[in-house]
Amino acid sequence: MPDQFATPEVEPEPQIAQSLFGDRLELARQYTADLAREGERLGLIGPLEMPRLWTRHIINSALLAPLLRPGRVGDVGSGAGLPGLVLAISRPDVRLVLIEPMERRVEWLIRETADLGLDNVEVVRGRAEEVKLSPWLDQVTARAVSALSKLIPLTVPLVRSGGELLFLKGSSVDAEIESAAKVIRKARLTNVEVVTVGDGVATEVTRVFRATVD
Repeated sequence: MPDQFATPEVEPEPQIAQSLFGDRLELARQYTADLAREGERLGLIGPLEMPRLWTRHIINSALLAPLLRPGRVGDVGSGAGLPGLVLAISRPDVRLVLIEPMERRVEWLIRETADLGLDNVEVVRGRAEEVKLSPWLDQVTARAVSALSKLIPLTVPLVRSGGELLFLKGSSVDAEIESAAKVIRKARLTNVEVVTVGDGVATEVTRVFRATVD
């Protein structure tokens, strides 16, 4: 009789991982294994995420990598390192600044950065509205943090003029944009668009809210 309390098995690595990570695939595998082993205990992911850890979290985050520019990219509410650590693995030419307020998550991010040997990661403890960054970020991203109406005012002050917001969003992103119309105008964002990545190559399409900071 199967153990109803057994931890679900981690999803097999999908073929798309090779093309997304290239020669950095072993690092992605190590990070995924570490997250599977420690994530639930540390409150980073739930047990139901194991059967979809690759597609829903690792691949979903990695699909954002081509939209990054060389420079400093912040990941607000980095948590388990999704997408921050995944992006640091796939884009060694980009400096990732992982912003996270919770101590145990900060400790995980620092330890995992060291274990993976990533030299392009800086971990900052604090809330987005409290941290002071110098220099400002070239881009900032966030995943599963909050609605655009709240997220935009928190992140715009962190980004230089001409920089970008890149937020991973779900299928309701268009409704979020409509609800945040006043906030978008007040923040003087331009080139507002929804970029769809992974269509035809990933099992779950990823939508990215992208906008330029004045």
